[in-house]
Amino acid sequence: MRRIAPLGLRTRLIAAFLLVAAICAVTTAALTYQQARTAVLRQSQDTAVSTLRDQVEQQAIHLPVDQQELKRIVVDLAKRGKPHPWNVFAEYGTLRVSSNFAQPTSTVITDELRAKVRNNQHGAFQRVDDRSGTPYLTVGVAAVFTHAGVSEPTGAVFFASMPLIDERRTVEAMVDAAQQGAVPGLAIAVIPALLAARSVLRPVREMRRAAQRLGRGRLDTRIEVRGADELAGLARTFNETARALEQSVSELREAEVRARRFAADVSHELRTPLAGMLAVTEVLDEDAEHLDPDTAKALRLISAETGKLAVLVEDLMEISRFDARAAELNLDDVDIAEAVGKTLERRHWDDDRVVTDLPHGVRARLDPRRFDVVLANLVGNALRHGSAPVRIAVRTEPRPDGERLLVEVADSGPGIAPEVLPHIFDRFFKADAARTRSAGSGLGLAITLENVRLHGGTLRAANGTAPGVAGAAGGAAGAVFTIDMPLEAGA
Repeated sequence: MRRIAPLGLRTRLIAAFLLVAAICAVTTAALTYQQARTAVLRQSQDTAVSTLRDQVEQQAIHLPVDQQELKRIVVDLAKRGKPHPWNVFAEYGTLRVSSNFAQPTSTVITDELRAKVRNNQHGAFQRVDDRSGTPYLTVGVAAVFTHAGVSEPTGAVFFASMPLIDERRTVEAMVDAAQQGAVPGLAIAVIPALLAARSVLRPVREMRRAAQRLGRGRLDTRIEVRGADELAGLARTFNETARALEQSVSELREAEVRARRFAADVSHELRTPLAGMLAVTEVLDEDAEHLDPDTAKALRLISAETGKLAVLVEDLMEISRFDARAAELNLDDVDIAEAVGKTLERRHWDDDRVVTDLPHGVRARLDPRRFDVVLANLVGNALRHGSAPVRIAVRTEPRPDGERLLVEVADSGPGIAPEVLPHIFDRFFKADAARTRSAGSGLGLAITLENVRLHGGTLRAANGTAPGVAGAAGGAAGAVFTIDMPLEAGA
């Protein structure tokens, strides 16, 4: 099932505003309807009760009352009905009469109303719907006579019923007006909703654009602070953070530039004296056989350390050229199998320590010198820190962006520790922290990675059986370095 995309902040703000407006409108309409309905009905029932009570009190009733007298009274009362014409009914003992003479009693006169009238000499009322659903107001008043300040019931009870059709129409008109006004009201509420959403979202959008510029390296990005609300406080916090970040990055860049300049200057200054020292040690090495054993041993130690220092200086100068973006490619068409063979032959690795799977006819456009450095560093690292045999497999792979060259170098050693893998290409990184001395400069893999990147490729380190051809050759689990670069560098 497809997931429904979440609504944007603007849509949610407008929806929330309209929801609040709708709730307020419905609540106001409901309260207004309730109050207006109560007022309309109360006015009608109060008028009817007071009028009927006054009219009954004005009637001269002679006891006992006969049917003819009851008819005269109910007809007279019906003529004086307010606020609407009345149907008047009278009950006296077993006598039942009404003002319309059609039926002596009515279904809207309930036993509950009769009980209320008997218990309340001031009268009672009840709202009842007849069988057709028409609402009626029925008022009942008991006739009393006063003797010596005491009111006594006469036994006669008069009921007046009147339809509440006009009141119902008035209430229905109010409901219709509220319903008809709700839709335009909500439509009008969209305008302040849009304005409110815009006022909230404008600083949010500005902050998003500022964060994007900050992420792209524009550390001088700032947000204009407006007002003194929460969004303004957030904008000030953003500006303070950006200012602190800009200062920190500037200091780090300056320190990095100084460090690079220092490494480059030191390497350059050491190059000349090291060249002289290497020449002297070469001459002394030739005469080491004629010296006493202790002196010869010291001489060979100096010669070896001088060679290591020379390698370190060359690696530092190379890495400084990468940092300064001064490294360039001298491209040439190269047969990969021939280039790999020459690399192994120059370092005397063309023996059973290195096994190759080199298909013929694979040609690439790359920098031969840098490719030689990359391959020599990977194979040399595998021989020093892994275990023979080292397997080199070359293959090509079609990609949407063009043909790619894949070179895999796998050793047969124990592999790379999981905690070491993320730092394997870091400069001067040592897998064994206790090992303070090593045969290399600690920059070999870092230089290798930079050379591969310069060709537009990637270099990955992993553990396990070498994939592809190397794996098919039966490679054991160990460290696997994979070069993935275009067949035509710079294309």
